[in-house]
Amino acid sequence: MASASLISDTEPWKDLKEHVNEINKTHLRDLLNDVERSQSMMVENDGIILDYSRQRARLDTIDKLFKLAEAAQLRQKIDRMYNGEHINSTENRSVLHIALRAPRDKIFYSDGKNVVPDVWNVLDKIKDFSERVRNGSWVGATGKALKDVVAIGIGGSFLGPLFVHTALQTDPEAAECAKGRQLQFLANVDPVDVARNIKGLNPETTLVVVVSKTFTTAETMLNARTMREWISSALGPQAVAKHMVAVSTNLVLVEKFGIDPANAFAFWDWVGGRYSVCSAVGVLPLSLQYGFPTVEKFLNGASNIDTHFHSTPFEKNLPVLLGLLSVWNATFLGYPARAILPYSQSLEKFAPHIQQVSMESNGKGVSIDGIPLPFETGEIDFGEPGTNGQHSFYQLIHQILFPDCLLRFCLGDLLLPSLTFPAHQISRLISDQIEEFAVYFQIASYMGSTIPLPVLWWFSYKVSEILVVATFGRVIPCDFIGAIRSQQPVYLKGEVVSNHDELMSNFFAQPDALAYGKTPEQLLLENVAAHLIPHKTFSGNRPSLSLLLPSLNAYNIGQLLAIYEHRIAVEGFIWGINSFDQWGVELGKVLASQVRKQLHVSRTKGEPVQGFNVSTTTLLTKYLEAEPGIPFDTTVLPKV
Repeated sequence: MASASLISDTEPWKDLKEHVNEINKTHLRDLLNDVERSQSMMVENDGIILDYSRQRARLDTIDKLFKLAEAAQLRQKIDRMYNGEHINSTENRSVLHIALRAPRDKIFYSDGKNVVPDVWNVLDKIKDFSERVRNGSWVGATGKALKDVVAIGIGGSFLGPLFVHTALQTDPEAAECAKGRQLQFLANVDPVDVARNIKGLNPETTLVVVVSKTFTTAETMLNARTMREWISSALGPQAVAKHMVAVSTNLVLVEKFGIDPANAFAFWDWVGGRYSVCSAVGVLPLSLQYGFPTVEKFLNGASNIDTHFHSTPFEKNLPVLLGLLSVWNATFLGYPARAILPYSQSLEKFAPHIQQVSMESNGKGVSIDGIPLPFETGEIDFGEPGTNGQHSFYQLIHQILFPDCLLRFCLGDLLLPSLTFPAHQISRLISDQIEEFAVYFQIASYMGSTIPLPVLWWFSYKVSEILVVATFGRVIPCDFIGAIRSQQPVYLKGEVVSNHDELMSNFFAQPDALAYGKTPEQLLLENVAAHLIPHKTFSGNRPSLSLLLPSLNAYNIGQLLAIYEHRIAVEGFIWGINSFDQWGVELGKVLASQVRKQLHVSRTKGEPVQGFNVSTTTLLTKYLEAEPGIPFDTTVLPKV
């Protein structure tokens, strides 16, 4: 039974809160000069290197975080998960996605039963079915091979498999196995998504995989009925059994839908949707595309990290270190966001997947015992592959605005013709904000009644280095993810470096740019024009970490996924929340159901909108006033 006390009541938590004041007096330039510290913050497991030396942390910070982990009973909570205890207490369930990629001889219990044999029964069934489809022994209603797969699902039933599929598309071994085949994902209930998915497809060669545990998910089932109609209208209703399969546990509804229950692939209530990519949810469509042997390598990679996470001391444990650092950044340093920056285009769907895993898991306002939390949890996750992101949002990550007091005299007063400023005015303005900096102005005053502009920029920068701590909302810790070997190496004769080396040059440079920044002194030495100094000044001190993988094959992709899954669990274990439910999602579904009923009676019976607030009523009425453009007494499919 979880303790009703909050982690914020413990001494290690209070110690870390005090420790923030010490860290705020440091700069990453100085921390990185400590060679022993930096070397101690590099960890390797199975060829994956984690470098967290660019975090705003000292070695004693890490020790304090380990003490926090002890106070939060992190080791015991990990053990409880691996023992199959019902750590998802609000839904009374085990959390055993680790069993989905376990070796056959591994034992994981849920409610007194070893679930690994059940997992492998489904995996063997997937292997058999996917091989029959791929080799042409399972064909469609007209006898043609099924070379095109559309997987219907939403949330975790979509984002995880899409990430893995996108990552494997350009892996040479996986791409060879996928020749002549295509895999698409239909998630959005927007009919445009249906139109895009069926464009260019032939119903005769298309297999549809419907993913819904209960076979009642509103968006998924509407899309499934739409695809059923698309198949039936072309091939007849009897074709559904040959062209549609299910990933579900509700065999009654599967059969009622028209799918043969023998072609339903199970998963279990101890698998959360956002953790389900290693179940039939992901394994079935991915095996149809790449073959089961490729997908099994992906599962083996995830299993490697599962073992590492459970057995490795915290000091060398990749997910634990990452999770503790995330807690440090989000809760103690007050950085609400995290940028996930993979320097590989094949990982373009990684950040969206982790965005869901992280924000749905840890976006909680109460403890696992239902106590409102007096501290912030979760992170706002976003990201884009490098170097695309560098030309998109890195500007904001690199350069925080000076605080308001500095903006007023550093920017606004630049309109004055003199380009110099009264020292006594600046002294009064700043000393009101930071008493300890009054000495700078006393010294500056000896220079005369005004302060030359270059000195002002230098001083402004020094003040901003301190005040930047108070402007938390603009500091975004970054995860840089790179691979030593490219999936698709390219080199042009005569070029200085290969294409991958050019990419990785940025991978190695950006963390240092964020850490060190650029000072006015450096700019002055470079003879930068005075009026450009504020624009080219970067305070640095922005934290990041680097993950360097040996390559991005199926095994490594599985490792990367599991590292982040466990990292997110560690955060939740420390915060004392339930990272495995999602009641906020359920609330939206209930409200959408009410709107759906209103739209039905308004469209079919002309009834007015009622029962909503004035805002929703007004918008719904306006929406219904427009001609829908389609009849409601006959079936209409996309025209593509």
